[in-house]
Amino acid sequence: MTMNERFVSEPIQPVLDDASPLPSTIGEPVLPGRFFWRGQEHVIAEVLEQWKELSSGSQAMPERYVRKHWYRIRTAGGVEMKIYFERQPRSRGGSKRRWVLFSLVEL
Repeated sequence: MTMNERFVSEPIQPVLDDASPLPSTIGEPVLPGRFFWRGQEHVIAEVLEQWKELSSGSQAMPERYVRKHWYRIRTAGGVEMKIYFERQPRSRGGSKRRWVLFSLVEL
């Protein structure tokens, strides 16, 4: 994280009715065009970077699986954020909270 990047780690509420026009690959989440965080709407204007976080694998199970899909975005308001989609919810109740705002860069 950079000096002016602030750790958040809070769920966001994606709005998928106007999802990003980016082509999605089979098995990849649909990046929302906008989302709500702390009651405020944020519109994704640009995807600056994207990557995947893989499981580490083990001797007993050497296969590696995608755990998270990460996106570094810029909102229409000019705020840079890192968000991710968690492939497997941590709990049964968390199945609807799979999008998370990891951090934001304060202006």
